[in-house]
Amino acid sequence: MLRSVAVLLLLALAACNAQELQSKSKVCANVFCGAGRECTVTEKGEPSCLCIESCKPHKRSVCGSNSKTYRNHCELHRDACLTGLKIQVAHDGHCHEKKTEQAAESPVVCYAADRNELRGRVIQWLQTEVVPDGWFVKGSNFSDILLKYFKSHDNGDSQLDSSELLKFIQQNDSVVELQSYADQESNKLLRSLCVDALIELSDENADWKLSFDEFLNCLKPGFNPPEKKCALEDETYEDGAETQVECNRCVCACGNWVCTAMTCTDKTAALDETADAGAEMSEEEWNLRVAELNKHQETVEKMKSSTKEA
Repeated sequence: MLRSVAVLLLLALAACNAQELQSKSKVCANVFCGAGRECTVTEKGEPSCLCIESCKPHKRSVCGSNSKTYRNHCELHRDACLTGLKIQVAHDGHCHEKKTEQAAESPVVCYAADRNELRGRVIQWLQTEVVPDGWFVKGSNFSDILLKYFKSHDNGDSQLDSSELLKFIQQNDSVVELQSYADQESNKLLRSLCVDALIELSDENADWKLSFDEFLNCLKPGFNPPEKKCALEDETYEDGAETQVECNRCVCACGNWVCTAMTCTDKTAALDETADAGAEMSEEEWNLRVAELNKHQETVEKMKSSTKEA
């Protein structure tokens, strides 16, 4: 008799658990919680993202950006969730004790504030050239001024590339006096980067050139550039945020991650043999690495977008 009661209780418990799992699966079907978190159902039957209670016991050690070794990726993301810290995967395997610390310098980048400052100065300059209509003479409006400069710097393909746009901007010395970096070389690079950022702002067909309409939209006084954020893992970052990738520093600039390109090594011997511990990687290799960061950002944004639509 007691055995029959026990069996019935077990069956009832199993049925209850199955119903609970089915309910959780249904409620959490379209919920994206991100790394280190899992969807649970509240007492009101609503989805909620909480830190994972426990990870599967498989072992694939990784080293976190906090120099702590974790048994697997799940444990790293769970610890980040529980502590509230931004912990990223530095590399696979155990963390190594660094005998020589290599300082990571920030890359030269055009932040949104630099881009907007340059854009504002160009607009102010152009507005001073606007001539109102007189009694007997027709004046010139903002579009007329832009069209004049567009035609004078266009090489004949009816588009301005970055070099042509830079020449247009450099006509006025007061416009290009950006002082975000102390040395002159970095400032020259900054101008070029900000010109690229201006092109990206209104380049609708992504050909890195501006037609006249795109040129006009870019410098239209009433246009407020959108604030783009960077994404990494399941987090979004404001312009100017920094993160570390091995020995390199990456910064969020105008919605894109931009990183330094240093060769990273933990071997003291290799450092001694190299006159410059930060020997440059090939441009192709580093472009691929930075592209991975930004590709991950696109994936996160698409997942969040599909979750909202669902």
